[in-house]
Amino acid sequence: MPLYNVTLKKDAPQEQLEKAKQQAREQGGTIQHEYSLIKGFTVEYPADHVNALQTTEHIHVEQDGEIRTQ
Repeated sequence: MPLYNVTLKKDAPQEQLEKAKQQAREQGGTIQHEYSLIKGFTVEYPADHVNALQTTEHIHVEQDGEIRTQ
C-alpha cells in the first residue's frame, strides 16, 4: 500500500485531524508516523480509498515520495 502524508489545513480545528486518523484506520489504513512540529501524520493507505480522505475540506493529502534537489 502506498504512503500518504496528511496535514491539517491552516485554521482548521484539531479535532478534524483526529477524525481523519479515525477514518484512515476504519478504512484499512495504518498510521506510520505522527508529527509533532506540524499537525499531521503519515499513513499507509489503500490507493483505491484515498479519495475519501481527500474530500475532507480541513486536511491536505499527498502521496509520499522522494524529493530530489538538482
